[in-house]
Amino acid sequence: MPEGRVAESLGARLRALPFEIRQYLLITGNYWAFTLTDGALRMLVVLHFHQLGYSPLEVAMLFVFYEAFGVVTNLVGGWLGARLGLNRTMNLGLGLQILALSMLMVPAASLSVPWVMAAQALSGIAKDLNKMSAKSAVKVLVPRDSAQANSALYRWVAILTGSKNALKGLGFFLGGALLTLIGFRGAMVVMAVMLAVVLGLSLWRLRADLGRQKRKPKFTEVFSQSRAINVLSAARFCLFAARDVWFVVALPVFLYDQHGWSHWTVGGLLAIWVIGYGGVQTQAPRLTGLVGGGPRFVTAFWAAWLAGLPVLLALLPLAQVGWLVAGLLAFGVLFAINSSWHSYLIVHFARADGVSMDVGFYYMANAMGRLAGTVLSGWVYQVYGLSACLWVSAGLVAASALMALALPRYAQAAE
Repeated sequence: MPEGRVAESLGARLRALPFEIRQYLLITGNYWAFTLTDGALRMLVVLHFHQLGYSPLEVAMLFVFYEAFGVVTNLVGGWLGARLGLNRTMNLGLGLQILALSMLMVPAASLSVPWVMAAQALSGIAKDLNKMSAKSAVKVLVPRDSAQANSALYRWVAILTGSKNALKGLGFFLGGALLTLIGFRGAMVVMAVMLAVVLGLSLWRLRADLGRQKRKPKFTEVFSQSRAINVLSAARFCLFAARDVWFVVALPVFLYDQHGWSHWTVGGLLAIWVIGYGGVQTQAPRLTGLVGGGPRFVTAFWAAWLAGLPVLLALLPLAQVGWLVAGLLAFGVLFAINSSWHSYLIVHFARADGVSMDVGFYYMANAMGRLAGTVLSGWVYQVYGLSACLWVSAGLVAASALMALALPRYAQAAE
């Protein structure tokens, strides 16, 4: 079939889809493109500035504003989404990411620490605006008047979250490849142009009033009054701090310094880890379905299993890189199940009217966990080494499992 007819046939099929599905596909595509650049940018900054002679702690500090501004953004962004519409907060995130990439296009001599931290701050704001908007939009778009509504919501969240993380993993690989092929500055230009095209499509096709509340909420309402959301947010804080304490700085620098891995190899491993992690997340509804019980039991069960892996890895000789890689891949599988289940629970527990504020509060805790994990990753690794990072990770996951015991016993209790 000629290419023109193939494109016309595909366009006709897309137009025949229900409006909600078309909006979901647009949001997912928007989220994918953003995530690809976000993963690439993180890898570019870690490898480029470590290559320039920055210490692990100094590299970690470059991300402090990225994570710190994400904390504020999720609170304010959820409120803005409820007042202005999720399409506007999503598009604002894309625009800010383009601005952040543009700031990093300056000559290498101008890339001072404050300048890079400021660019990372904008990128952190952009990332959390985009993520909060995408996750909240799923709650709005999934039909709530069917007996299978919760199951459908879990599948939609799992697909969105899993595919996003697979793309983030590809972004890690892309970052290492671009740094090798066209350099730091060239990579910024390529990614900014790609996002500009995506922003134009989003401005044209995404519905204007998606997720906007009829009643204008007060800013004080961003702080959740739901015990289930507060407990889940605290557990999420520990879960993501446990991942980032070894993942953000410690592992890439350890492989680069101690085992002589190249940029390509380090980026490739982290890409495989996150792509596999995203793939497992898409299958989480099936995997968590193997364990009966309500939110409390399922959340604590999977967190308890995850807590044992960092302990095992810390006891193994880290000079044997094969064992380390295998263990971290296993950690990725269990972490993916935990993360996807958490992502479903927050959307399920969130109010239908004002979903962006509940989701924003939850991802504020997520950003705080990443911030703590990022700083600890640089400091603990620099002072004590990778084994210590793994012990800290185990303690944080164990704390997440204990917190899960305060969740509602049954899903209906949170309605």
